[in-house]
Amino acid sequence: MRRIFFLLVVVLWVLPASSQGKRPFTFEDMMALRRVGEPVPSPDGKWVLFSAVDVDLAANTKTPHVWIVPLGNQAQGPASAAKGSPANPSSSPGRTGNGASGERVLIGEQDADRPRWAPDGKRFAFLSTKENGSQVWIADFDSAAGAVTGVHRLTDIKTEASGELWSPDGKNILFTSDVYPECDGTPAEEAVCNAKKAEQREQSKVKALVFDRLLYRHWNAYKEGKRSHIFAVPVPTLPQSAREGRGTPIQEARDLTPGDYDAPVFSLGGQDDYAFSPDGQELCYTSNHDKVEATSTNNDLWTVPVNWDANAKPADVLAKTKNLTTENPASDSTPLYSPDGRWIAYRAQQRPGYESDRFRLMLYDRETGEKKNLTEDLDRWVGSFTWLPNSSRLYFTIDDQGKTKIYSLLVATGKRVELPILILATIDDLIVDSQGIDIYFTNNSVQGPNEIWRSLLCPNGCDPPAPPYPVTHLNDSVLSQVAMSPMESFWFEGAHGDKVQGFMVKPPNFDPNKKYPLKFILHGGPEVPAGDEWSYRWNSNLFAASGYVVIEINFHGSPGYGQKFVDSINGDWGGAPFEDLMKGLDYAEKTYPFIDRDRECALGASYGGYMANWILGHTDRFKCIVSHDGMFNSTSAWGTTEELWFNEWEFKGTPYTNRALYDTWSPHLSASKFKTPTLVVHGQLDYRLDVSEGFQLFTTLQRLGVPSKMLYFPDEGHWVLKPQNSQLWWKTVSAWVDQWAGQQ
Repeated sequence: MRRIFFLLVVVLWVLPASSQGKRPFTFEDMMALRRVGEPVPSPDGKWVLFSAVDVDLAANTKTPHVWIVPLGNQAQGPASAAKGSPANPSSSPGRTGNGASGERVLIGEQDADRPRWAPDGKRFAFLSTKENGSQVWIADFDSAAGAVTGVHRLTDIKTEASGELWSPDGKNILFTSDVYPECDGTPAEEAVCNAKKAEQREQSKVKALVFDRLLYRHWNAYKEGKRSHIFAVPVPTLPQSAREGRGTPIQEARDLTPGDYDAPVFSLGGQDDYAFSPDGQELCYTSNHDKVEATSTNNDLWTVPVNWDANAKPADVLAKTKNLTTENPASDSTPLYSPDGRWIAYRAQQRPGYESDRFRLMLYDRETGEKKNLTEDLDRWVGSFTWLPNSSRLYFTIDDQGKTKIYSLLVATGKRVELPILILATIDDLIVDSQGIDIYFTNNSVQGPNEIWRSLLCPNGCDPPAPPYPVTHLNDSVLSQVAMSPMESFWFEGAHGDKVQGFMVKPPNFDPNKKYPLKFILHGGPEVPAGDEWSYRWNSNLFAASGYVVIEINFHGSPGYGQKFVDSINGDWGGAPFEDLMKGLDYAEKTYPFIDRDRECALGASYGGYMANWILGHTDRFKCIVSHDGMFNSTSAWGTTEELWFNEWEFKGTPYTNRALYDTWSPHLSASKFKTPTLVVHGQLDYRLDVSEGFQLFTTLQRLGVPSKMLYFPDEGHWVLKPQNSQLWWKTVSAWVDQWAGQQ
């Protein structure tokens, strides 16, 4: 759930300098935008594959498709980029004379997601639900024409497949699947067993479950006794009949991570928690083998050979499995082999049970077993990272005061150099091309969603610096019609006398002589900072579009300001963060006369929902409150959550070992002071913060006679994701704020 931020330093590429005369951004505009995934450069350097999700609001669907964009001349592209300007996209290299960047749908006749190249570039794998649920498919690719010449399905596993990855030797494709760990035997026997159990579960009229340990449900689903495992399937030499869809050869997949453990571990996105060695003979993956997973963050790195004969049993595989990080009781994750095979780079934390400890970049020597901490002297979290093809350097991102920085690190000496890339916003998904010339990444901001960008690699600096430029422009046509405001930063003195950063987005066609109502956004996490980022759930420009100033504060607990600042929220949930928020709002009201202090509404989700509930009992300065999936009763929240490590770290124990702290920061104990009109939002499938927290809050408000309303989603979890549900959310939240704090 970590996000990487980069502050605006030049004008955003998709907009001219002024938005005067453009219409306000709408929810329908947001749904019309394509959601661009990570870049996947081709081995020959001619193309970039990526997925993009189309939203059909009327059909209430989200459908991914595989797209492709030509890269042009590798040697000329970055050099000519220096002549273009990110502020003037039509002058950026890689675009044709009519302003189109050349991207096009490559697989549009079926849903297609997560493209991954074969090493020779003649095929790529992708995921599709066209047949038998989510399965791995293969597309034959003509690089000269940039065209797919045929597609066929590779897997046919009853428990479905996801997260596919092509091995560097081209012989295997791995994928993940949630399977029954008790299914034991050869690959064929396991496949039959899993299919039988899945069918029995589907057909049974009894849906009851029996639990004998914790973490029986996670995030938004019950685990039903299944485990995430990694499988490898041989890639056959395809006959013409298979390419035409007449007799696809289905191979038996080998379970490389058998046992009653999740491998890989649960993840909400970001870099993969598994990787092939360069020779394709070994797999490194992340798994947690602690007895009580609900209280543990002890993810370890494990290795296992990839190739096994058809009669290999799970016991044979387990005998060859090796734990590389057994000495670290905290999390080790996201392994990535160096291209020469000598190293495995990964991220690690040091404090067990603390999911918001600092993420360090580590290096494991496969020959000696030695481990190096490459960023111990860098008091920031490491985000995405990637290797230079010659294995001499690593590139990685960090959070830093609402910005993203990209560093180049020389492996031999540990010397770091900050890349001179003046990029525009939120950066993720770093990858260096196979020639080691360019680095690609996704880039977004409050003014526009992800597009794929390209930059010349300059580990020792460029003279003059070559600006990065967008490779894709899928959303220019929508964004060019609407008024968007940039994210503005301000600083003030917060709790403990520390400097605290805030952010502001002004309404479209802003008039400094007018008075505007305020939406005060309380970010979640709590260790997930606000910043210059795009969101389809809490979108700053959409909040501002109806004539509001939007303000967010990176209170104590937010990353990007040093680990001490992050740690300061532990055991102090309603203390320093609340003080920061109130002082930040005081500063904004005093500094910006266009804010109408008599028409302010506070809105928050997750920890932001907790803070909305805390505000309810500790100040009457707001005209209204929106509390989305927030903690209301700290003791019941502990008893109904799945990730117990989080609550037990933040509140320093259980309610039975440290009841005083749970009570100190529980919003429900201040209910007698509740007066502010409040909208409560919660989803039935939210197992991170159970729906009972929302029901308790709404019941309390109603019994106290406080004006209140509840928006309940029986089919959503911690986030509201379905298009029409999202539309209802925006309409309901906007109407509530307008009712109590809107334009007069």
